[in-house]
Amino acid sequence: MLFVPAGEPPHKRDRALSSAADRAAMTAAAIADNSAFSLSRVDLDRPGPHYTVDMLPLLRAQYPDTAEWFLLMGEDSLHDLPTWYNPQGVLAQAALAVMPRLDKRVDAAELVAALPLLADRLVWLDVPPVNYSATDLRRRVREGLPLRYLVPPAVEAYIHAHGLYQRVGE
Repeated sequence: MLFVPAGEPPHKRDRALSSAADRAAMTAAAIADNSAFSLSRVDLDRPGPHYTVDMLPLLRAQYPDTAEWFLLMGEDSLHDLPTWYNPQGVLAQAALAVMPRLDKRVDAAELVAALPLLADRLVWLDVPPVNYSATDLRRRVREGLPLRYLVPPAVEAYIHAHGLYQRVGE
């Protein structure tokens, strides 16, 4: 499984983000103990803005023997998919493996009506629903609350060691 931190997410230009280096380091820390996981810098090492539809061909070129691609996302991202840059192009290149979110339910029929390719490209994962977001995690850090059981211990340690997410808007 490849983890691909976004380089310059175009839908977050109005917010202060942690640096690409910090996001890459936290991803590396989160996956370090699982040999089936790898970090890809494909979005970090190219100029932005970064769109998923442009990233997928780069990954395909790096891994030409991979026959089928799945883009893992939360239901909150699936909800926003129609607003992405060229979502049909994304669906033409990869199926979506979606983790449920209790706080951001989607109407799959409505999404399929907007994005017809989605009908054959959507896989719901049978995993416990997640009911917290990155915004919730950053708020917890600002309020001095623990992140235990919400992020890997190495990620929590990195956040505290580097003073991340201390101010509103980070």
